[in-house]
Amino acid sequence: MMKEILIEAVRKFAFQYAIVPASVMIFSPDVIKACETNVCGNYNKYWTCPPALGSLETNKEIITAFSYALVWTSKSKLEDTFDFEGMMSAKDIHNTHTAKMHERFGKTNPVYGAGNCTVCEIATGDKTCAYPEPCRFPDKIYPSIEAAGINVIELSRSAGLRYNNGENTVTYFSMILFDD
Repeated sequence: MMKEILIEAVRKFAFQYAIVPASVMIFSPDVIKACETNVCGNYNKYWTCPPALGSLETNKEIITAFSYALVWTSKSKLEDTFDFEGMMSAKDIHNTHTAKMHERFGKTNPVYGAGNCTVCEIATGDKTCAYPEPCRFPDKIYPSIEAAGINVIELSRSAGLRYNNGENTVTYFSMILFDD
């Protein structure tokens, strides 16, 4: 029953979607190491990023306590390979849909999105997360898939979803956990 409700919810905006057993997800220490080397510039700055999100083992326990994940993607065209503004705009649109899924289902079904948290920026115009002070919007935040240590390329393969959708495109991934 929950599966059908979630599929109906994402069908309206997803480029692709699939159900994946949580047990097949690949948790990679290399993903967390990339976080620790601050590749994206968000390490130790957000409640939804490492180290605040917890260890790889903790995240694996949380995620695999559920039977399934509904994984969905969005695809956006870019002007060219270096269209950073287009990538960020596409991420914002993707995470707007992810936030709606979190708002609707997140109390019982954990939601994971793409990239760092932007709730404070959207709500207050301040890009700075309160971390390490208490989160200002704890009911609205959700972590990224990568912050939990999941290899998104492997997740896309397990789900049968395209990671690369062609030249001058960007694809973002989100997921929601559930039991059926």
